[in-house]
Amino acid sequence: MLEELVVAAVAAGSAGALYVASAARVVKQYERGVVLRLGRLRDEIRPPGFTMIVPGVDRLRKVNMQIVTMPVPAQEGITRDNVTVRVDAVVYFKVVDPAEAVIQVEDYRFAVSQMAQTSLRSIIGKSDLDDLLSNREKLNQGLELMLDSPAIGWGVHIDRVEIKDVSLPETMKRSMSRQAEAERERRARVINADAELLASKKLAEAAATMSEQPSALQLRLLQTIVAVAAEKNSTLVLPFPVELLRFLERSAQQGPPAAAAPPAPQPAPPPADPVAPAPESVPLDPSPASDAALPPGFPQSVRADDEVPGTGEPPAHGTGRTPPGPV
Repeated sequence: MLEELVVAAVAAGSAGALYVASAARVVKQYERGVVLRLGRLRDEIRPPGFTMIVPGVDRLRKVNMQIVTMPVPAQEGITRDNVTVRVDAVVYFKVVDPAEAVIQVEDYRFAVSQMAQTSLRSIIGKSDLDDLLSNREKLNQGLELMLDSPAIGWGVHIDRVEIKDVSLPETMKRSMSRQAEAERERRARVINADAELLASKKLAEAAATMSEQPSALQLRLLQTIVAVAAEKNSTLVLPFPVELLRFLERSAQQGPPAAAAPPAPQPAPPPADPVAPAPESVPLDPSPASDAALPPGFPQSVRADDEVPGTGEPPAHGTGRTPPGPV
C-alpha cells in the first residue's frame, strides 16, 4: 500500500513538473507576448519576465519591440525630367502595438519592405534629378509620410527613411561634369574681368599721380631695375641715361610756342565810283518842291528810304544824300 502511494506521488509530481515545464514561458525585456487562446486573441499583453499559459490551449507569440533597420533594394526609375536613375534607401521602424502587428498583417516585416520599394519608385517618378541629388531631406520626409500612413494600421511606426545612394548613367555623369566645368570657367572669367577693371582704374590713378611728380616715375623705374636684377639671370642695358631723357623732356616743354595760323584773307571790297562833291548852296530837301528848284541837269536828291543807284544800298543818313554822278 505504501509503495503504491509513493509511486502515485512520484507520478503526480512528474506530471506536475511536466505541466509546469510546458506551461512556463519567458518573455525578454525587448519583447511583448500576445496570447491566442483557442485561436482567439486575449486582451492581456504579457509583459517581460516569467509567464504561464495553458498547454495545448494557449499559444504565445512574441513580438520584438526594438527598432528594425531594413535596407530597401535599389529601385530603377525615370525622374520627372526623363533621367534614368537607380536609388536605394534604408527604413527604420518599430512595433508600437503587438496585437495589431500579429492580427492585422501576416508578416509586418515583409509588408513594410514591399511598401518601401513601391513608395521609393513613386518618389523617383515625382522628383527631378536635382532634387534627388541636392534636396534629399525633403524627399526623405515625403517617403516617410508615404510609408507611415498604411503602417499605422499594422501597429508599426516608421521612425525615419533615408535615401542612401543615387546611381546615374555614365553619359549623364560626363554631361554633368562638363556643365560644372563650364560654370566654373564662366565664374573664373567674370572674376578675371572684374580684377582687370579694378587694376586698370588703379593704374590710371597711379599714372595721374606720377605725371604730377616726374621724380616718382624715375623712382618706379629704379624699383623695376632692382626687381629684374634680383633674379641674377639676365642683363639689363639702358642705352640712354634717365637724366638725359628728363633734360630732353624739359627742353621740349620750354620751347617756343607754335606760330599761330595766319588769318584767312578777306575779299577786297569792289571799287567805288568817284563821287563829286555836292554844291554847298543846294539844299537836300527830300520834298518834290526842292527837287523842282534844282537847275536843269543836276541829279535830284535821294530819299531816306530809297536805294543808292548802282549799289543797291540804302542811304547812310536819315535825310538823304547826293548820289554819285557827274555834276
